[in-house]
Amino acid sequence: MLALAISGKRRTSLELMADIFDVLSDETRRTILQLLLESSSSASPEVSVSTIVGETGLSQPSVSKQLKVLREAGLVSVREVGQHRLYRLDAAPLRDAGAWLDLFRAERSRRDPGSRSSGGKTASPLPAVVVNLARDLGAAAADLVGKAPWR
Repeated sequence: MLALAISGKRRTSLELMADIFDVLSDETRRTILQLLLESSSSASPEVSVSTIVGETGLSQPSVSKQLKVLREAGLVSVREVGQHRLYRLDAAPLRDAGAWLDLFRAERSRRDPGSRSSGGKTASPLPAVVVNLARDLGAAAADLVGKAPWR
């Protein structure tokens, strides 16, 4: 996981996308991302580790470990203020993941005009959990940048 940050090797976009979905597969990391998303529209979009600990009930070492993974994946940025670290959501990788999934939706819609995107209930070419997670994350990222969700 996260070979780009660890090895420094150049990765293909599909490998990077796999890393993003791997990072998003963890419920704790999704909880932290949700907390950062909720704070992103506030006057202070940065969140301290202690705030995340208080909101999630996780231990400080656990939160710090998950934030490191999110940071290495490019999903959060950090700013140091004295001894405190303030984290902020970086929605760009989520938009990229949504755009990648849109390619599949567009192809599916082209081949099957009765697909879910057109109101039908046909099966998805991707596992439902991936489609649902990507749709939700994509909508959240779109909200962050002021664009309409691509559902």
